[in-house]
Amino acid sequence: MIFRRKQKAADLAAVMSELEQAVAARDGGRTERAFNAAMSGLQSATGTECVPVGPRLAALLPAFPPTGPRPMLATMAGFCVERGADPAACAEPVLDGTHRDLLDALEFARRWAAAGDAGEELPGADEKIIDDALMARLGGEALEALRLALAWCSVEQWQPPALAVLCRSAEVRRRHASALLPACRDLAALKRHDLKCLAYALAILDDEPLVVLHRPTGTGFEVRIGGIGDNFQLHTLLAHVLVGGGHVPGTAPSAESVRLATDPEPAQGRTGAVATGAFELLAPDGERIWNEGLPDDIPVVEGRRLLVLDEPMYPRSWNADRFFPMLPGTAELTRVLSADEVQTWFTYTCWTS
Repeated sequence: MIFRRKQKAADLAAVMSELEQAVAARDGGRTERAFNAAMSGLQSATGTECVPVGPRLAALLPAFPPTGPRPMLATMAGFCVERGADPAACAEPVLDGTHRDLLDALEFARRWAAAGDAGEELPGADEKIIDDALMARLGGEALEALRLALAWCSVEQWQPPALAVLCRSAEVRRRHASALLPACRDLAALKRHDLKCLAYALAILDDEPLVVLHRPTGTGFEVRIGGIGDNFQLHTLLAHVLVGGGHVPGTAPSAESVRLATDPEPAQGRTGAVATGAFELLAPDGERIWNEGLPDDIPVVEGRRLLVLDEPMYPRSWNADRFFPMLPGTAELTRVLSADEVQTWFTYTCWTS
């Protein structure tokens, strides 16, 4: 939940109209007052009131001052999505703003490094760093330098609204995720921002065919996956489909761990449910695919992601709650491969069948 509800405030529709008019008039003082009133009104609004307001808030983002509280405006739209507003109607402005700040934060880092000594550490993401010396170091036009510095300091604030739209629509992910993921990963690699949740959401695979080879039995399967937040969840669902379906030996996951991975209803808090590992997940070259990683880590071979399952090296278990509470995962066995097909797929690995 992005906001917590408060006592009933002003009529939200009227407040929204005032905010839209203030932004259109480019009146800074009026916009600030209307923005604060909208935030207050939103926190006390019902879900029914939030549904039409979400797209209106998102639509204001392109016209909002680039050095204004744009992440907070996006967060307000994301809150409405959490309450039932259409994620697709809010997604483009929210994710365009996220992308813009990711790129601006990367440009901040480039300019910081170019103007300093080799090996000098990047500053922390704290607005206290923004002063005349920093502006001079960044160079260029003053307003642009300020925008870059603010992006560096506030880029993490785009995560909640971005997750609100990404985790509620496969179509939103298909349209927008691939464009944002490289910038998100590049910025996360600088180790000054915690962008794990955003990176994971952007890397989610939907309607993705997966070739799975079970090395101990020399069998193979086509499995179609979607909405899976991490490889812990993938591991549980593969064990459910293959062990639970009687296709390979082993201990099937508990009904509760499968429910937690797949239930369309949002997860409500953390549970004590435990999932137990049935396999070792391996890439075609024999390298381990970590449970802490993503289905996107599985290499593509001949146009298909190719995963090899082996006997687990040691017993392991984990909390069965899914990474994204709002996002149910799916894994469907679409076909059992023939012996000849299995043999062919094994030729792309470091093993023979």
